[in-house]
Amino acid sequence: MKIGIDIGSRSIELVALRDGKLCHSARVPTTFDPISQCSKLLDGLRPASLVGTGYGRNLIQRLGLECPCDTITEIKAHAIGAFSLFPQVRTVLDIGGQDTKAVSISAGRVLKFEMNDRCAAGTGKFLEYTAGVFQIPVEDFGSYAMKGHNPPEISSICTVFAETEATSLMARGESPESIALGLHKAIVKRTITMMRRVGLKTPIVFSGGVANNLCVLSLLAHETGAALGEELLVPDEPDMIGALGAALHCETLTRSNSPSANKIF
Repeated sequence: MKIGIDIGSRSIELVALRDGKLCHSARVPTTFDPISQCSKLLDGLRPASLVGTGYGRNLIQRLGLECPCDTITEIKAHAIGAFSLFPQVRTVLDIGGQDTKAVSISAGRVLKFEMNDRCAAGTGKFLEYTAGVFQIPVEDFGSYAMKGHNPPEISSICTVFAETEATSLMARGESPESIALGLHKAIVKRTITMMRRVGLKTPIVFSGGVANNLCVLSLLAHETGAALGEELLVPDEPDMIGALGAALHCETLTRSNSPSANKIF
């Protein structure tokens, strides 16, 4: 059993492969004790080898496992995972809990990438925080924003300033749904700018937890002109792509001809 673990700032995902096929996957929140959470995920599993990726990938060395352990960057993990599911992919977009990654790839090789890991602007954390301002569960925030019309332009998506701006717009009589839509548009505008800097080409694979946000997905399709399901592709479980890439890399470390993992997620 080859295992990939993606230790992110908000959640930890695990994918286990046996002979190139998915045999187990799981997810837990990271909490303030990620090592303990990783141990919970691994309970009852017997990995032959393990590869860690993500924000806390180096923590795998502290798990006390007897099997060989290695790490790869999030960029490489998401590129491998996206390519395994969609071999035609040219651009990978991953919006996670606390960072955004735009990656240009060709035939599975990373050509260029850009990563925002210095600020929570435009990430899952930003959406979670602003959803709280609107008193909306973050999983419903995208649907809520799609009810808006004629959204006001949000000049800043700094987590602190965006709240102040949203409050000011509400005081001027703007509807909360339209303000929420404006916040989503600001996120997508920033994201597309990142993607263009690495050479935006379709098809695009959108991974990470924010790919579950219907408003971000819809706006991204509209602003890039990419047809959803054809040029803009979303895995069934977008937040598992990093762990999948790590697991596939784990296989290639021990097998020169690893089986394809197409349609695992």
